[in-house]
Amino acid sequence: MFSSRAICNSRPCIQPLIRRHFSTSSARCTDFTHAVIGGGVIGLAIARQLQARDGASTILLEKHSSVGTETSSRNSEVIHAGLYYGTDSLKTKLCLRGKEMLYRLCEEHAIPHRRTGKWIVAQDEQQMEALRSVHDFPDVRAEAGVLESPSTGIVDSHALMQYLQFDYEDRGGLCAFRSAVTHVSPLDFGHAGWEITTSHPDPNNNNNTQTTSTITADTIINSAGLHAVTLQNQILPPSRQKTPFYAKGSYYTYTAPHPRPKTLIYPAPVPGHAGLGTHLTLDMSGHMRFGPDVQWTQSPTDYEPNTSMLARAMDDIVTYLPGVRREALAPDYVGIRPKLGRFSATSGEGFQDFYIVKEEGFGGFVNLLAMESPGLTSCLAVAEEVEGLLYRR
Repeated sequence: MFSSRAICNSRPCIQPLIRRHFSTSSARCTDFTHAVIGGGVIGLAIARQLQARDGASTILLEKHSSVGTETSSRNSEVIHAGLYYGTDSLKTKLCLRGKEMLYRLCEEHAIPHRRTGKWIVAQDEQQMEALRSVHDFPDVRAEAGVLESPSTGIVDSHALMQYLQFDYEDRGGLCAFRSAVTHVSPLDFGHAGWEITTSHPDPNNNNNTQTTSTITADTIINSAGLHAVTLQNQILPPSRQKTPFYAKGSYYTYTAPHPRPKTLIYPAPVPGHAGLGTHLTLDMSGHMRFGPDVQWTQSPTDYEPNTSMLARAMDDIVTYLPGVRREALAPDYVGIRPKLGRFSATSGEGFQDFYIVKEEGFGGFVNLLAMESPGLTSCLAVAEEVEGLLYRR
């Protein structure tokens, strides 16, 4: 059984590899078949999927000392049912597929999870209309102002990532931790591979000096999460470059013994809002937490809890859980969602879908941007999608 202990890997990052010569002919002389940049839950799932191919040699490049230290470990850990995103969106397609894959993986490998169900509650007719707009999905019913989603659940995200890393490495994949990508060069527009330079601590020096390594790969997958836009802007021409946006969300812990619901509770979605409201979720021990709220920030590392919005969050919470004691609510942790604009989290005007694209004009380059919720739920299906873009289309 995979526990929720912190994932760590004390092995040093890989040392500079022997450089090989390149040609633009069909014969490849690269170090790896796949280079996946970013060791969050989506990057892990992609690397694991690609390493399962015959003859594959995959490297996962992660700037931190372990996997999943940013968005993947700073979320609600909810297995979503795909209610909010519109019938034709990539988010809905991959969430519905990923949900079933994730439940099956958790059951087969004893990864802690639970089907908690979820209630989405409406307080007035306008909110009820918002519920009606999402109730036509499978496994959902509407009764007396509450939309119930029986297939929603929770998962221990750390245990999930621990398993994905173990299985990926067991298949022969390599993890290069503390390896920040500093430069990417396409060779013949990627048709002859990619040259990737990383910076990492010098293993022979204790003065925090950095050294560099260069590897090459046939394909490159940008799964860098909060830093994915910055990375793609190094590669694509100015006309195709984008501006990153960061939606900071604070979570709040609840310490009083009552109330103690056993079902997730969400407010009705607010059209145009960047999040799903200050909702109630549970961890595997049954501990309640609320969040996230939404605060736009300029920094992808702004993890200071936002206490100024605590009173507003409490006002939202008591509308659907009036027994909550205000003095028992306190700031807990912060997550940051990668965005491509100040777009809505739900379908309709201004909705931002997942961006998963094999970039035209650059061989072997799959680009993943705005991989926010339901990214955790969708991770295994996203991995299938990336493999399909590379090899089946």
